[in-house]
Amino acid sequence: MRDAFHDDLDSIRLMLVEMGLMVGRSMALATKALLEADLPLAEQVISEDAHIDNVQHELDAKTLTLLARQQPVAGDLRSLVTSLRMSADLERMGDLINHIAKVARMRYPAKAVPIELIETVREMGKVAEQIIAKATSVIESHNLEEAMQLEKDDDEMDKLHRKLFLTLLDDSWSHGIEVAIDMTLLGRYYERCADHAVSVARRVYFLVTGEYASELS
Repeated sequence: MRDAFHDDLDSIRLMLVEMGLMVGRSMALATKALLEADLPLAEQVISEDAHIDNVQHELDAKTLTLLARQQPVAGDLRSLVTSLRMSADLERMGDLINHIAKVARMRYPAKAVPIELIETVREMGKVAEQIIAKATSVIESHNLEEAMQLEKDDDEMDKLHRKLFLTLLDDSWSHGIEVAIDMTLLGRYYERCADHAVSVARRVYFLVTGEYASELS
């Protein structure tokens, strides 16, 4: 019975890793769709968000079943509780990426991102992919040193977010309010996605140590 329970715990961790990999792939595709006005790619990202949701539902159902049947304590209980929270973070990241793809779809056939911000948004996409990949690795490995690095990685996203806003507020901005609103929302989607990845790392820290980490630095 105990071996079967720990096999179930391992399968839940693998499902979380699967979610992380799907989210990372979606982020790469959504950024490409956004910058290249690629409608089929945007539609693909939007449709695949439902698959991320389905994995979360399956994972949460399995976790709740184990909680009810096994009544775990200590580290096993932490593992199940943090799994529920991490799946919620990953699902929310998928939703934010879905919003990025929908901006690309809404502005098609035009490119949603003006030329002044293409490199900034491209960098935000790259940083987001790296942060998601690292968060996924932390879920799999429970490596606290790697988890602690995510806070610093998120600082880079915050810098890019500020850079985006400085461009929008510059007197030379000539693309109007509608595009400015799009860019404000896009910046928020990328920034919040990185925040959720940091949240995942903090939850792994709690899982391993039994202590909360308000900051990982």
